[in-house]
Amino acid sequence: MAANILVVDDEQAIADLVEVYLKNENYKIFKFYKGRDALNCIENEKLDLAILDVMLPDIDGFSICQQIREKHNFPVIMLTAKEEEIDKITGLTLGADDYITKPFRPLELIARVKAQLRRFTKYNSTEQNKDEHLIAFSGLVLDMDTHECTLNEKKLSLTPTEFAILWFLCSNRGRVVRSEELFQEVWSDKYFTNSNNTVMVHIRHLREKMGDNAEHPKYIKTVWGVGYKIEK
Repeated sequence: MAANILVVDDEQAIADLVEVYLKNENYKIFKFYKGRDALNCIENEKLDLAILDVMLPDIDGFSICQQIREKHNFPVIMLTAKEEEIDKITGLTLGADDYITKPFRPLELIARVKAQLRRFTKYNSTEQNKDEHLIAFSGLVLDMDTHECTLNEKKLSLTPTEFAILWFLCSNRGRVVRSEELFQEVWSDKYFTNSNNTVMVHIRHLREKMGDNAEHPKYIKTVWGVGYKIEK
């Protein structure tokens, strides 16, 4: 079944171009030039991924992303015209899974979309053995079928990327997972120098949700210059 993708950008030429490329991949596109129209779509359609421009005339992409995360866990890719790192960090902190800076090559965006959909499908797949889709230790429980995570019986609201990161780290308990390995596994993309910032922001946000102290962590430990580790 073709994925349903939301595209929101007030620059009509960009939105139309993205729509053409995505339709060539047989995706079903819901395209809007205003944020409030997009919010109505989110309420009434079953979406698999959203591409949100940060700067919109009525409601910014950050606000839309935040509202999406209140009810949905499908991937969100932010489009930003700025090179400033703070915009990227803001988007990731609010629950975005990836970002791409304008101007961008359409084929690069398509590659990001495919990577996010592959990861989301992988970590939400129900076609696995019962003992393979559940991880439980030290009060932490992750269920791949329901995409739910609880800590000491309290449900944690994780984005798809956060869930994927935690699942991969927990699946490799007892060994150090290199930042490069983690990025390539979760984002299905090549690792570059600034990719480490993306990983760090998601790890920090995960720790905040888990109430895990970065200086004396119970779960996610930083191995400086290498990566991250969760003890057995």
